[in-house]
Amino acid sequence: MKDNRNSDSGGIKEEINKIPEKGPFRRDYWRSPLRGPWFASFMSLLLLIVIPIVFITGLIDHVAWNPDLGGNNNRTPDMGILGFLTGIEWPTRPIWLYRLTEGMHVVLGIALLPLVLGKLWAIMPSLYKWPLADSLAHALERISLLFVIGGIFFQIFTGLFYIQNFIILHNVKFNQLHFYGNWIFIGGLVLHVLVKFPVMIDGLKNRDTSEELSKSRDETEPEPEEEGRLVSTDPAEPTISRRGAIAMVGGGALTLMGLAVGQTLGKKWSRMAILSPRAQTLPGNGPNDFRVNKTAEYAGITPEMAGPDWRLELVGRTTRRLSRDELLAMPQYTSSLPIACLEGWSTGNQNWEGVRLRDLAKLAGMPDAGKVLFESMEEKDSAARESYMRHNQIQDPLSLLALRVNGADLSMDHGFPARTIVPATPGNRNTKWVYRITFMEEA
Repeated sequence: MKDNRNSDSGGIKEEINKIPEKGPFRRDYWRSPLRGPWFASFMSLLLLIVIPIVFITGLIDHVAWNPDLGGNNNRTPDMGILGFLTGIEWPTRPIWLYRLTEGMHVVLGIALLPLVLGKLWAIMPSLYKWPLADSLAHALERISLLFVIGGIFFQIFTGLFYIQNFIILHNVKFNQLHFYGNWIFIGGLVLHVLVKFPVMIDGLKNRDTSEELSKSRDETEPEPEEEGRLVSTDPAEPTISRRGAIAMVGGGALTLMGLAVGQTLGKKWSRMAILSPRAQTLPGNGPNDFRVNKTAEYAGITPEMAGPDWRLELVGRTTRRLSRDELLAMPQYTSSLPIACLEGWSTGNQNWEGVRLRDLAKLAGMPDAGKVLFESMEEKDSAARESYMRHNQIQDPLSLLALRVNGADLSMDHGFPARTIVPATPGNRNTKWVYRITFMEEA
């Protein structure tokens, strides 16, 4: 009888030995003459310019929530080595600060997609190098690349799905997924850059960038062969120049920016915001016809809850209950401020009218309150039910408990009977349908 005890192991070894000769593992499988160290390094350079901006503006967005005040302000409790940022006092000026930083974070985050795809295309042959790791440095590079590629796609698509409203994801869960996913991505990126940065510099030095970007398709030739497997051993005729390929990638990024940037530029540009449906301006030209993140109906606010029996409970060293008419009888001020939301969209400046927060702090017997808690009648979203703000936000003369907007009473969707509006503060921290304000000592 034939002995088959070693046939399985022998077959597996034989198949493993054949891997370098199969499909994409063959070096001559990849035939584009554009690939090479210079092209891959140039795409890396573009990413290293854009990614830090997206990362930093994301951290700024986190700081803007005043997470160290606790409660629903802190949706991502552990910031790791950057935990010290949570204690930074978020400024109220310039009034467009959060509108700018969050708009940049979302728009540039979306624009990353073509750049990432371009970089992935440029290095694709090296991903099929066999053996998968032939040294410790190569193994670290592979591991870092796994986190970088997986992390960047996770960040882009969770963010895109969130602003598109493709998935119904609770704000807290999205913040946690997006924030902690970012740490995984950044950890992999730092490791990858440490390993590959010298390679990128060498790749850029090997060819003159201005000369390479000036070459036509007919002048495009393969780069010299190298150990990284990026250069084809059997290159095809070029169908586009490297300049053209980079223009396609850059054009894709600019196109996505164009489809998203309208969400930040205001009413006249909102129709361009195809990638942010919640940024679309409401039809009509009435005083309340500007964007909302959620309607009163969605939040569970009924006309009865906001009716004549509504009272604002003001808590400090004294406690008072004020009707809307009593609030309207107090000195009224106007602040011209935008709303800028976590999803990246914002409105133009609206003229809000109401009572200054610092006047309410005095009325509660705490003119120098260290922080304040706003509570909403909202029932469905616990994360939006409470919001803390700092001393500087209370004291800013533009910070209001708004009762009217653009010369008319607030609509139900915009927070009637009363809402907060504070300069440079994330939109969903400007609590709508307020029923209680509690002033506290400094945290």
